[in-house]
Amino acid sequence: MTGKLYGIGVGPGDPGLMTLRAKEILERCGVVGYPVRSEGEGSVAFDIASQVVDMSSKTVAEFVFSMNPRDSVREKCREAAINRMCSLLDEGSDIAMVTLGDVGVYSTYMYIDEEVRSRGYETEIVPGIPSFCHGSALARQPLMIGDEGLAVVPMAKGNTHLLMEAMEGFDNIVVMKAFKAVDTIADMMEAKGLDPSDAVVVSNVGMEGEYIGPLDRNREYGYFTTVLIRKR
Repeated sequence: MTGKLYGIGVGPGDPGLMTLRAKEILERCGVVGYPVRSEGEGSVAFDIASQVVDMSSKTVAEFVFSMNPRDSVREKCREAAINRMCSLLDEGSDIAMVTLGDVGVYSTYMYIDEEVRSRGYETEIVPGIPSFCHGSALARQPLMIGDEGLAVVPMAKGNTHLLMEAMEGFDNIVVMKAFKAVDTIADMMEAKGLDPSDAVVVSNVGMEGEYIGPLDRNREYGYFTTVLIRKR
């Protein structure tokens, strides 16, 4: 009998925020996997899940999805990873692929799911709590109230134009992948007549070095940093 592939969001960092559905599937699956950019990289999502699910009897598999600038290298690596997953499914193994936060938010798994389904295998997506929702709760700052709008934009690769458009058209903005761009975000807010003190930084939520507080240009932030902007 062919196995089933599950994409599981384990939440933002605190293992207590992983859903009961995620825990149930992880306990049932014989293979627990996660995507990496290079061999031996490890997985924060797996480390979170390991705190609530006993992994000692499971096959733990990392699947390499290279970020090499050459298209041919990335495609070859991706095909090898998908082929390996499908081989495990053909053997009858159910695979739980874990990802940080929610599966639908900047997750490699969504590419995997599309390809595996196109090959005729059964898959299921289990949502998790996104980091910005957890951060909003910890900061006691609403993401939307009444008829307000919300934009979610990344600062990766210098996408300042997206943030500029969001500042012009939305009441509330979630700026993800912001750990190297906090100063830039503050500068853009000032250029738009917004007070940087109205922004809240949520960094490494549920992990070591957690910070929830005002935007501080002099502070160093962890990799998992998001900025919440709310127009006053």
